[in-house]
Amino acid sequence: MHVLQKEMILPNGVILSNRIAKSAMSENLSNKHHEPTPVLINAYKTWAQSGAGLLITGNIMIDSEAIGEPRNVVVQDRKNMEVLKAWAASVKGTNTQLWAQINHPGRQAMEQINSTLKAPSAVALKTGGRKNTTKKVPEVLSESEILDIIEAFAETSIILKEAGFSGVQIHGAHGYLVSQFLSPYTNIRTDKWGGTLENRSRFVVEVYRKIRERVGNNFPIGIKLNSTDFQKGGFSEEESMAVVKILSKEGMDLIEISGGTYEAPAMMGKRKASTIQREAYFIDYIEKVRKVTTTPLMLTGGFRTVSVMQDAVASNQLDIIGIARPFAVFPNIGNEINNESRTDFTCHIKKTGVKVLDGMMNIIWYEAQIKRMGQGKSPNPNLSGWSVFFNYVWLIVEQKLIKKPVVIKE
Repeated sequence: MHVLQKEMILPNGVILSNRIAKSAMSENLSNKHHEPTPVLINAYKTWAQSGAGLLITGNIMIDSEAIGEPRNVVVQDRKNMEVLKAWAASVKGTNTQLWAQINHPGRQAMEQINSTLKAPSAVALKTGGRKNTTKKVPEVLSESEILDIIEAFAETSIILKEAGFSGVQIHGAHGYLVSQFLSPYTNIRTDKWGGTLENRSRFVVEVYRKIRERVGNNFPIGIKLNSTDFQKGGFSEEESMAVVKILSKEGMDLIEISGGTYEAPAMMGKRKASTIQREAYFIDYIEKVRKVTTTPLMLTGGFRTVSVMQDAVASNQLDIIGIARPFAVFPNIGNEINNESRTDFTCHIKKTGVKVLDGMMNIIWYEAQIKRMGQGKSPNPNLSGWSVFFNYVWLIVEQKLIKKPVVIKE
C-alpha cells in the first residue's frame, strides 16, 4: 500500500478512505430553475467509481438572489429534497464521501443574471461581475443582511445533511463573499465586521459556528481558503496563516488551500520557477502553514503526476491531494493513481485563439467535459473551444429570459 491509499482520520473522527480528493469544479449543470439535474447526478455516479476518497461538489449557492453562474445549483429550502437525496446517493455502495461546497458570490455574482450585487464594502470588481461586463459597484451589506447570510449558510448545510451528503465545505477562497470579508482590499468596513483581522475573520467564524450548531459535531465541515489574494493591499500569507490557526482552534475538520481571485487568478498563469518541479501552485505556502496547525490540510492546484503526489503526502507537507480539472478528463483517476496504471494526468484544453475568450476556457471547457460524462459519454480531449463558448453564451441568454420563481423559505 502506498501513502495515497492510506486512510485519513478527521478531527471529528470521520474517516476518509484514502488521500485523493476531487476538489470543487464549476459544473454549471442545474436546470433553468437552479435545481440539480439527472446529468449532474450521473456525473457524480461516474466519479463515485473513480476510487477517490472524497468528492467535493461545485458551487452550491445559498441564495437564489446571488448566483455565480447561469446554471449553479441553489439550495435554500427543502423543495428539491428528493433530487438532493438522489445526488447524495450517487456515492452509495462506495468508500467515497460526497461533500457539498456551499457559497455566496458577493460582488462576484454574475451581473447578467442578478438584479443587485451585495458585498462587505462598495468596492467594484475590476473585471466586472464577469469578463467584459461593466464595473458595477456592489451595495454594502447591512448588519441584518450579514446575519441573514450566516443563517442561510447554516440552513443550506442542515438541508444537505438531511439529504444524505457526507459533509460540507465553505467556499472561502477565489474572491467570493467569505474571501471578500477576509481581505482588507475588499473589506473597508469600520464596524465589527471590518478593520482588524479579528474583525474581518468574524464572518467566517460565525458561519462555521452557526453551521456546527445546526449539523452537530459528527458532520464534517471543511473550508477552502486562499493562501493569498495575489493583490496589492489584499489578503496576505501572514493573514491567511493566522486565519488557519483561528479556524483550527474552532474545530474545522479539513482546510483546503488554494489562492487568487477573479481579478488575480493564480491558477490560470505561470507558476514560480521554484515550484514547477513540485507541480503544486501553493506548495511553498503549505509548508509554512503545516507548522502552525495540526488540522488536516488539502492542497489543490497543479498536481499532475503520481510520484509528486506521493512525495507531498509522504513528506507530511499535506494530508489530502486535491485534484480538479484532471477529474473532468480522466474520470477513473483515483483508481489509476492507486494502482499506478497511469502516472501522468496532464490536460491540454482546446482554445479558440482569441485571448479574451480563452481565459474562460479554463473553466467552461471542463464544464463541457463534465456534461459529457453526465450524458453517458466519454470526455473528448479534442472538444472544440468555439462550440463550448457558444453553448455557454446561450446558457446566459436563456437564463436572462427566465422569470425568477417566487421562493418561499421554510
